[in-house]
Amino acid sequence: MKPMYISKIAASFVLAAVLLASCGSKDKSAELNDLKAKRSELDGKISALEQELGITNAVKARKIMTTDVVAAPFKHCVEIQGTVDAENNIVVAPQIPGLVTKIYVSEGDAVQVGQLLAETDNSAYAAQIAAIQPQLELAQDVFQRQQRLWDQKIGSEVQYLQSKTQVDALTKQILAIQAQIELTKVKAPINGVVDHVGARVGQFATAQNPDPCFRIVNLNSLKVKSEVAESYANKVKKGNKVVLFFPDVNIEVNGSISFTAKFISPMTRTFTAEAILTGSNELLRPNMVSIMKIVDYENAAAILAPLNIIQNENNLQFVYVAVNENGVLTARRRAVTIGQVYAGNAEVTGGLSIGDKLITTGYSELTEGMAIEL
Repeated sequence: MKPMYISKIAASFVLAAVLLASCGSKDKSAELNDLKAKRSELDGKISALEQELGITNAVKARKIMTTDVVAAPFKHCVEIQGTVDAENNIVVAPQIPGLVTKIYVSEGDAVQVGQLLAETDNSAYAAQIAAIQPQLELAQDVFQRQQRLWDQKIGSEVQYLQSKTQVDALTKQILAIQAQIELTKVKAPINGVVDHVGARVGQFATAQNPDPCFRIVNLNSLKVKSEVAESYANKVKKGNKVVLFFPDVNIEVNGSISFTAKFISPMTRTFTAEAILTGSNELLRPNMVSIMKIVDYENAAAILAPLNIIQNENNLQFVYVAVNENGVLTARRRAVTIGQVYAGNAEVTGGLSIGDKLITTGYSELTEGMAIEL
């Protein structure tokens, strides 16, 4: 059995050698044609099975969203923080220091120019008038008698003039004291609303009191003031349009820069800019914070692109647009030139045209020439 088994193995080796020799000697061109024929046969069978099973090898198009490129207004703003200031925001105090005896207004009262707000003690002045008044009455009586005599050509001119002078002097003294009494009356210097009452009956009031006696504000003459960095000196100018946003009350007011200072503070390197508020300002208060959006550039018909869709590669800025090529929607890269940027939008000064389909969603996964669908 063992010799027979060995002989079979030997025979197999001989047969394999013969087959290898025959393959090596076969024409390679014929072999290639045979393989191609088999591949074609297999491709046909595969295609038939894919059709039967509904399988396709087509590349799936990437889902995107687009927006039409149009001409739209664009503005660039310099944003700085300011505060509301009243054109007429007046602290009122007695002109003559004294003890407050009467207060006639409360916080929130509307007042007119000259309206009495309070009084301080004027008893000392009243006492002076009371002391002088009898002297004046006597002097007037003497003067009247001297005048009657003088009219009759009786008596001397000196006596007449002395009596007249005495009356005039005493009258002027009383008028001066009355003027002093008038200064003890605290009056409103402007029309407005009493915003604060710091005076108290029995308190000694002066202009130097830490707590002002009265504050009167006219809310019809408000403005916004801001300190602007000197680097904006060539951009922030009188007449510039400005949008004033008040975050505390969530309102916006359109206006213009009414004043820019020519002086730059050497300490802060800033200059003052102001914008007057017009119309009803009932919600606004002095010292309220405002964001001043000062317009320093405008383009009435700009081509805009959302800033987030602009991509960068090797210092090149580009976007993707959707192009219909032979019925197939295709992504195409467009190099763009950017001008001003503000509020999440970029002004495109080159690379896009009106009517282009700008890809705004799915752009980060695109490559040049990729098939896309909406």
